[in-house]
Formats: sequence, C-alpha cells, structure tokens
Amino acid sequence: MKLVFMGTPDFAVESLKALVHSGHEVVLVVTQPDKPKGRGHKLAPPPVKEYALEQGIEVYQPASVKTQEAKDKLAACKADAFIVAAYGKILPESILNLPPYGCINVHASLLPKYRGAAPIQWSIANGETVTGVTTMQMDAGLDTGDMLLKSEVFITPEDTGESLHDRLAEAGAKVLLKTLAQLEAGTLPREKQDDSLSCYAPMLSKETSKICFDKTAKEVVNLIRAMNPYPAAHTLYQGKRMRVFRAEERKTNQEGACGQILEVSPEGVVVRCNGGAVAITEIQFDGKKRMPVSEYLKGNRMETGEVLG
Repeated sequence: MKLVFMGTPDFAVESLKALVHSGHEVVLVVTQPDKPKGRGHKLAPPPVKEYALEQGIEVYQPASVKTQEAKDKLAACKADAFIVAAYGKILPESILNLPPYGCINVHASLLPKYRGAAPIQWSIANGETVTGVTTMQMDAGLDTGDMLLKSEVFITPEDTGESLHDRLAEAGAKVLLKTLAQLEAGTLPREKQDDSLSCYAPMLSKETSKICFDKTAKEVVNLIRAMNPYPAAHTLYQGKRMRVFRAEERKTNQEGACGQILEVSPEGVVVRCNGGAVAITEIQFDGKKRMPVSEYLKGNRMETGEVLG
C-alpha cells in the first residue's frame, strides 16, 4: 500500500521499520519539529525523523497539521492510508478524511482502557497485569475510534516503563502489519468502543510522578516502576529532589510516619508507607549520576528518622 506515516518517539520507530521492511511504500513521514535537548539545548531530531532519513524517506515537520499548507502537502501524496503511531498531536477531520482508507492508529493499550498520552506508564502505575496494543480507525475524538485488531502483552513484576514500552512497540508493529493485510483483503473487523469502560492516561509530569508515601507499598513501587526512566518518580530528602528508579516492598514492624526513613544500609533505604514499607535501591540527586544506593552511601550519608517529601 502507498502510505504516509505520522509518528515522533522511539515507540513509533518500530512500526515505521515494519512498514519499510514489509514492502509497503512509505512516501512521506510526518513528525514533530526538532526540539532542544540536553544541557546545551541544541536542536535534536525526533527518533522517527532519524530513521526516515536513513531510509531516504522524505520528512515533513509542520508546527501544526491544521494549516492549509499541511493539508495540501498530505493530499498531494495520494496515499491509500495514513498510519499514526504516537505522533503527539490531534489530527483534524480535514486530515482524517483525506486518504481512501482513512487514518489507522497504533495505540499502546487494550482500548477502550487507557486512552490518552501515557497508557504504558499508567498501566503499570495502576497495578495492571495485562496490557497490549490496539489498532484503531481514527476519528475526531481522543482515541475513540473503532477498534480493529488487538494483541495482549503481560506486565511482569519486574517491568518498568522502559521495558514495557519496548515490548509494546514490537507488538504494535506486528499488529499493524496484520491490520494492513486484512485491510487490503477486505476482512478487517471493526468494533465500536464502549465509552463506559474507558479510562484516561494523562501526560506525564513532575506532579504525576511525585511519590506519595501515604499510599501502600505496592502503589509506591508501581509508580516508581512506571516512571522509570522518564520522568522518574521523585521525592525530597532534606529539601533536595531525589529521583527514585528502583524500589521493592519490604515488610516491617517498625512504627513511623509515612515517608519516614526507618533504616539505611547498602541494601536500601527503607521508608515507611501506609501499612508497610519500601526499600529504595536506586536513586539520583539533581546534578549527580544515577546510582545504586550502595554506591551513593560510600560517599554520602542518609539519616534515619528523616521524612521524605
């Protein structure tokens, strides 16, 4: 099929690779503009742009797809369908209606659950044990279009936002190819979403990644796993921001306020939660390297009795 691909981050690269290697003709890649990155704030290209240029595919980076210029550019491609994977912007109906087969989205959840920007992280944070990917016929709503094909992916207790992201990206690429094959064959099913079963997965932020130790140990650990590596769950120790990348549940008989440090050892910083405790094992302070607690304690102290947050 003749396709336009729209995507931006690493998650989308797997789907674009699958299209290129399967023989589909990707005539244009649309991605978000380069953005400042790192301490030098130099402009860095999105991962999708880097891969597209390596493959010799034309790249288009409009600030908005709601302009007449963007519509004309996309219409000139005369593509059979537009494929969208984590593009990062809502498409207007004028774009959705351009290709004969419409716009097909690769979404990293089992819709209708976890509509929105961060389904991977919120599925872990909320303690789900199964998630997956869904291809969807896009409409004007936020992830509300008809569902096409799905693939389940189990969430292990060791999964982080990063590891689950990588497995879902691979699963999404496979489901996309199956979707296009059935679309061409005229056998692709469509199923309306039940809005009553939906929940929203909001964009990640410093506020949503703040650790609240008045929650259960399991909830705290799940948040830390979900936000690893970005934006990283965080708290305050003696007024300094401490990012937390790994922690595990720990049984304790010690009393204390939620957030209070009960024990400090190379095996972890044990912190009181609601009805239990967590042992924090990997941290990073602002301006410092990410490291295991055992390494941090070789040159620094952390005091029992201090309350985090």
